[in-house]
Amino acid sequence: MRGTEVVAKALRTCADTFYTVPGYPVTEIAEILHAELVINEKVALEYALGDSIAGRRSVLIIKNVGLNVCADPLVNATTQGLRSGVVIIAGDDVLAKGSQNTQDSRYYGEVAQVPVIEPNKINCVSAIASAFEASEHFSRVVIVRVTPQLLENEAVMGACKRQGVQGKLADPNLTMRGRSQAAEKLTSAMFEWSRSSPLNDFKGGVVGVGATEGDSHVATVYPPPAKTATLARTNELGRSFVHEHRCIKAQNFKDKPETYTKRGHYRTFCRECPFKPLIQKLVDRKMSVICDMGCSVLATNPPYRIGVACYALGSSIAVAARSTQVALIGDYALLHSGINALIDVYEKHRPLLCIVLKNDRMGMTGGQEIYDLLRYLTWAKPVVCRADNERNLNKELVVTKTPRTLIVEGMCPKGCNHETVEC
Repeated sequence: MRGTEVVAKALRTCADTFYTVPGYPVTEIAEILHAELVINEKVALEYALGDSIAGRRSVLIIKNVGLNVCADPLVNATTQGLRSGVVIIAGDDVLAKGSQNTQDSRYYGEVAQVPVIEPNKINCVSAIASAFEASEHFSRVVIVRVTPQLLENEAVMGACKRQGVQGKLADPNLTMRGRSQAAEKLTSAMFEWSRSSPLNDFKGGVVGVGATEGDSHVATVYPPPAKTATLARTNELGRSFVHEHRCIKAQNFKDKPETYTKRGHYRTFCRECPFKPLIQKLVDRKMSVICDMGCSVLATNPPYRIGVACYALGSSIAVAARSTQVALIGDYALLHSGINALIDVYEKHRPLLCIVLKNDRMGMTGGQEIYDLLRYLTWAKPVVCRADNERNLNKELVVTKTPRTLIVEGMCPKGCNHETVEC
């Protein structure tokens, strides 16, 4: 059986949902799994994160250059956490047979601080199972790097057992700094995971990485799977990633992650913010929302606490479409990168209430003016409501069986800043 078929069968056993933006060398894997085609890789990963919040394991099947497109939510998911496992199958075209470059996806392991696994023909199945287990154990996405050398040749279809533990979203009592500190501690623990993984086989001599030949073989390519001397000679596809990273060591973090109480304050909306009545209505209705970066992220803080998660700028729409079905996003975030997700959601008729805070400003970075959102959303037939129109808000704050966009207009008070409240 070819590696493509083995990988696909293992994924079908281990995962619940499958998304793809096809490309060589992973198109056939996506076809076998009938993976859902998505408008771009960023939106696809956000869908997968939404599934994770809802308790479903998910897979994103993309080629190497597609990994660039989903870098923002990939990196932020490490800090913000997840529940059920999320795995990216990254197809590296090492000879540029069907790609514009020979990008090596393993470097994203270091950038995003996520485990990277590169299976060989013997451990394909166990590598996929291990990837989901690691994703849930470390509460972050895992990258599985596959190459044509693995996919187009014979591989072993071993037994595949689905097991694992539920991951965790970031502790809501932690500041953003505290969430980063907590994630860094788990990153340190990843080093021991890599070195103790049964996917690796050390017998001395040249170390074969993934689908390459060697006296020894390794699959957990990031963090480094062995001590420096053991990885002195490697045989790798693409750049000498494992050899280059053999000297990296786990950092020792002694400080406890920072909480709001320890810091002594939290930030919330401006005192005269026109959108505060809207946020309070969401609280009163006990509506769990996915927040976006920008002012809407403040809904995750006290005293509101309605934000379940927040991954990246423009991410709330796709994440919410697969989880809470309520997205809270600013007009700039929607224009920045959320609009692709909104298009995909509308094309697929997914139930979603997309609430847009329209202040015509970049609220978090100094109040810079932005384009008028409305001229670019006529196709969505949005409902436009003033922030002080309580009657319309009461009517429109509902989730239906089809996607809806509610644009709430408000003018930011001049000279005001986000309020700092002592704990």
